[in-house]
Amino acid sequence: MTNKILLVDDDENLLATLADYFENAGFLIEKARNGKEALQANRDGSPELIVMDMMMPIMDGFEALQEIRKASEVPVIMLTAKDEDLEKIKALEMGVDDYLTKPFNPRELLARVRAILRRSLSSESAPPRVLRHRGFEINLDNHEAFLGANALELTPSEFDLLTMFIERPGRLFTRMDILERLQGEAFAGYERTVDVHIKNLRSKIEGDPKNSKHIETVYGLGYRMAKDES
Repeated sequence: MTNKILLVDDDENLLATLADYFENAGFLIEKARNGKEALQANRDGSPELIVMDMMMPIMDGFEALQEIRKASEVPVIMLTAKDEDLEKIKALEMGVDDYLTKPFNPRELLARVRAILRRSLSSESAPPRVLRHRGFEINLDNHEAFLGANALELTPSEFDLLTMFIERPGRLFTRMDILERLQGEAFAGYERTVDVHIKNLRSKIEGDPKNSKHIETVYGLGYRMAKDES
């Protein structure tokens, strides 16, 4: 199966270079030069992943992402020229799955794209699997998650994170464990990323994210899924 990727950047040279690189790697490519074009391309083309620049004319990456997340959980990798933690954290809190700071090696971007697609696209040949714990139901085949009767609108990273916890209730996962699970071969070593993903996930599954009853914090070590109903 050929995966379709939407590339969004106002830098024509970079856009052309990335398009050629990913096409040579076997991907189908759509291109957009600003946030408005990206919204239209996402509606019309249904890409399986979006790589989008943060700073663009007409509509920037943050605005476009906000609109995309109203209707879609398509994985998004954000490109930024700012190597600032606050910008990265803002992007993660808005639902970005990963980010890269310019300039970057296209091989690293390709590795990150493949890592995200591996966990976000279900294998058609795999038998359906359903995980259940503490009122959660995770359908791995359809990539659906429920808490009781309520469907959870999770990004691919959040879905993968919740699956990891529910597969091993009570097991402690360090931040390094979680980073390796989320980013695979694209592991970047940025541990604050984990805290933001945990915060985002808790906001969707906990009645009071500050007093989590499902995902427990083991201070100084990491996180784990509670074993039993409290």
